[in-house]
Amino acid sequence: MTAMSQTKALKVRVTLFCILVGIVLALVAVVTDHWAVLSPHMEHLNATCEAAHFGLWRICTKRIAVGDSKDKSCGPITLPGEKNCSYFRHFNPGETSEIFHVTTQKEYSISAAAIAIFSLGFIILGTICGLLSFRKKRDYLLRPASMFYAFAGLCIFVSVEVMRQSVKRMIDSEDTVWIDYYYGWSFACACAAFILLFLGGIALLLFSLPRMPQYPWESCMDAEPEH
Repeated sequence: MTAMSQTKALKVRVTLFCILVGIVLALVAVVTDHWAVLSPHMEHLNATCEAAHFGLWRICTKRIAVGDSKDKSCGPITLPGEKNCSYFRHFNPGETSEIFHVTTQKEYSISAAAIAIFSLGFIILGTICGLLSFRKKRDYLLRPASMFYAFAGLCIFVSVEVMRQSVKRMIDSEDTVWIDYYYGWSFACACAAFILLFLGGIALLLFSLPRMPQYPWESCMDAEPEH
């Protein structure tokens, strides 16, 4: 196998760096709890309210003191208050928080978490292939690595969409107190990870493909001699 040209090698390194950033963002999104922030409608401005933010594995509620603002909303979530975090009941049967049973769409939550795990699996496989490709004459391993990274990006996208549908169903449900919502920085990390992993995987595949011959005689020169 011919050695990779310096220009192509530079493109591969830049692409791998972008993919590395996508991997870090994906890991941050999976382990953090700020995918979505929920707040109830406020009727009494001189009371406290309970806002919530959650991720793939657990939900955190915060009791926030409401000021004299005319805006009937609870928050922002960054205000000081008593905070309580618990894992979803279907991930930890010992938890007894009622908010899980009332406001969490179990099927959506399990699906989003499972798909995120698949994404991490593809990332691990892609990283193994990528590391092995640095050995001499093993550039061909960049091609399966690129496909694994692209699949990981697609899984992150599906997980993001499942989470978005879950939030929409919670807000539309008459059984919940949540009225307002917005997506947090963990959700933004997941979206950025999808873009970097998917586009980075496609770019890595294109850069790792062998150069097509520009002239017919190049194919003849590269052909193995007959015995």
